[in-house]
Amino acid sequence: MIFGVGVDIIEVARIEDKLTRTPGLKEKLYTPVEIGYCESKKFAFQHYAARFAAKEAFMKALGTGWSRGVKFSEIEIHNLESGQPVIEVYGQAKEFCQAEGIGHFYVSLSHLRTLAIATVILEK
Repeated sequence: MIFGVGVDIIEVARIEDKLTRTPGLKEKLYTPVEIGYCESKKFAFQHYAARFAAKEAFMKALGTGWSRGVKFSEIEIHNLESGQPVIEVYGQAKEFCQAEGIGHFYVSLSHLRTLAIATVILEK
């Protein structure tokens, strides 16, 4: 049974501007795994933007936004060996998902030079 669906789109330049102008923001929004992955890419900010969009889409799918104390750094988007993106949750995000019986996360990411988009489906 589907618990929630979320989608988000963001301008890559907006993420690039915020991350380059705000010390510590990268570490606040992203896990070390995500930072390592994005920094290994030629166009790192496209990958940061796609992950940001996925985290926003995840929050929308939860239907709670920030109201349950879920932090962006508790939602991690990493890739399987095949390249498929997957979501891993920690802390308050994990507790909320367990309490609601949410057991499967589906995520799709796409980005261009200027835009990134993500869709998230949460399943009970």
